Amino acid sequence: MLLTAVSAWQIALAVHVVCVVAAFSFLVAYPLIVIRTDRRNRRALPQLFRQRKLLSRALVNPGLLLVVIAGVYLAFDHHLWGQFFVWWGVFAALVIGGLEGSVVIPQAAQLAALAQRDVDLAAGADITWSADYRTLRRRADVVNIAMAVLVIATVVIMSTAH
Repeated sequence: MLLTAVSAWQIALAVHVVCVVAAFSFLVAYPLIVIRTDRRNRRALPQLFRQRKLLSRALVNPGLLLVVIAGVYLAFDHHLWGQFFVWWGVFAALVIGGLEGSVVIPQAAQLAALAQRDVDLAAGADITWSADYRTLRRRADVVNIAMAVLVIATVVIMSTAH
């Protein structure tokens, strides 16, 4: 087996792809996980919302940072700043980062508290979600689905741009 040197560009590309898969596959799967949990085990939703907040801080945000750093390196190294897909990626990163920090994390904390209150009030009976919970959940679902669509669109644009 012939071993060849690995370039910095190849390492940056690998970091970029691994972080996209690790951080953003969660964003695509999350709306489906919430729907399934709501149908199968409503009592687990408060914990799921707490985990969403944790994963935003521990997985999505650091992954996004590494995606941006590696992407900037790749764009500079290959002189790609004039390409649409690069600016689309910058746009997507700004939107995802902005939504995660200003909307998703606070909503996840609020949803966890509201869902826990409704679960506790049910005391073993069927859970009826409060109007506050339903309103916030609809808004959160729209944001999470929009981010999932943005991630999918970005992957398509990035993978077909060349």
